[in-house]
Formats: sequence, C-alpha cells, structure tokens
Amino acid sequence: MHFIFEVHLKPGYPAEDYAQAWLEASTLIQQAPGALGTRLHRKIGCDNVLLAIATWESKQVRDAMEGNPSAEVEAIIESQAPFVDIRLIGEYESPEWVVLPDGVEAPPGWK
Repeated sequence: MHFIFEVHLKPGYPAEDYAQAWLEASTLIQQAPGALGTRLHRKIGCDNVLLAIATWESKQVRDAMEGNPSAEVEAIIESQAPFVDIRLIGEYESPEWVVLPDGVEAPPGWK
C-alpha cells in the first residue's frame, strides 16, 4: 500500500531543511517490519509544496508502526511542526499488476 501526504512549507522555510529531517525520520521508519521505501518530491512550479509517498507491505503493518512510533521519530516530526502543514492525501492499494516498458523494473512494493 502507498501512504501519501502533501507537505506545505511555511514562508521562509527551505525544502532542503525539511528534506533533511524527512530523511532522518524515514531512515528510522524504514527499519519497521513491512516498510518498502519512501520518496519525497517537489511540486513543479511550487517550491513550497512537497509530496511524500511511503510504501508498505500492507495497511496493517503501516498502522502497527504508526500505533507504536519511536520517540526519535516523534521528536523529528515535532521539530518540523512549526514549519510545515501536512495534509494526508490518502492510503492507496498497490497495483496487483503493473505494465511497464521493456527494461523498466517495478518499484519496491509493486507486484
């Protein structure tokens, strides 16, 4: 499954600063059972909006991690709260099958 959220940076807060904190938190979160990778993207033409996508084996394993977050991850998230507004876009099932061009491999979590 994909857990997708949008990050709106408050004026004057650089995306690079958020990205550094995001990397720190993601490195810890990706140690959880069922974590299959994360990505952070900047919106074209809008430097203060980012899209984060986390891929998990299932919603159940993602919910289990969320229900018992590490103190380190919580501290990182709290440190960013004054500088960003987070909007959950949603939780999406990974495709059961994917058609890709020759030579392109499916990303982690895709079948």
